[in-house]
Amino acid sequence: MSKIYSTEELIHILNEEREACLNGKRLNLKATPAVGNPVIDCFLKPEGIQKFTAYQNFKATIHDYQRENLVSGIVWREITVQGKTLQFPFVHEQLIALPYDFEQLKAAKIKLLEFWDNVTTGMDLYLSINSGKDYRRICVAEVDAIVQRTEWACIWKWEKSSFLEMLLQLGWGQPSEAGDRRGWPQSGSENIHAVKPGQRPIC
Repeated sequence: MSKIYSTEELIHILNEEREACLNGKRLNLKATPAVGNPVIDCFLKPEGIQKFTAYQNFKATIHDYQRENLVSGIVWREITVQGKTLQFPFVHEQLIALPYDFEQLKAAKIKLLEFWDNVTTGMDLYLSINSGKDYRRICVAEVDAIVQRTEWACIWKWEKSSFLEMLLQLGWGQPSEAGDRRGWPQSGSENIHAVKPGQRPIC
C-alpha cells in the first residue's frame, strides 16, 4: 500500500513547488500571456504567466489528491489577545476544505465568535467594503446579521504598543477561494475590523 501524505507534508510539498516555480525551475510552456488586446499583450511577460500557471496546475493536482485520499486541509492556529488565548482550526490558504473540514469549521465558529466578543468589547467596528479598499462603520447588530448568513469564521490581530486591530473573517464555501472574487458566489467572505475607539483600520 502506498503512503498517504499528511496535511503538513502537502503544505511542505506545495511550498517547495512554489519556490521552484518562482525561480523558473517549473514552467507551463503551453501558457501564453495573450489576452487578445495588443496594447495589453505587449506588457505581459511569457515567463511570469508560465511560472504562475505551472504552480496553479500543481496546486490543482494536490487538491485532487486531497479529495481522493481524504487528506484534510485544516491546520490549527493560536491567538492571544489581552491575556486570553484561543486555538482554532482554519484551512491552509494553499489547500481545500473537505466535507469533514467544514464540520470542524462550523463547530469552531461559536467558540471563535465568543472570543471575538470578549476581546473587542468597546472597540469600534468597521466592515471592509470596495474589495478591502475602504471601510464603513457598523454596529454589533449588523455583525450579528452577517454571522447568521455565514458558515465559518477566522480571526487575526495586528498589535503594537498603542494600537490593536482585530480582523474577523466571516465566510462561506471554500476558504481558499473566499478572500477574493475567484469563487464568487459559491465562496466568499465579509471582513469585520475592530479597532480602539477613535482609530481607523490599517490592515
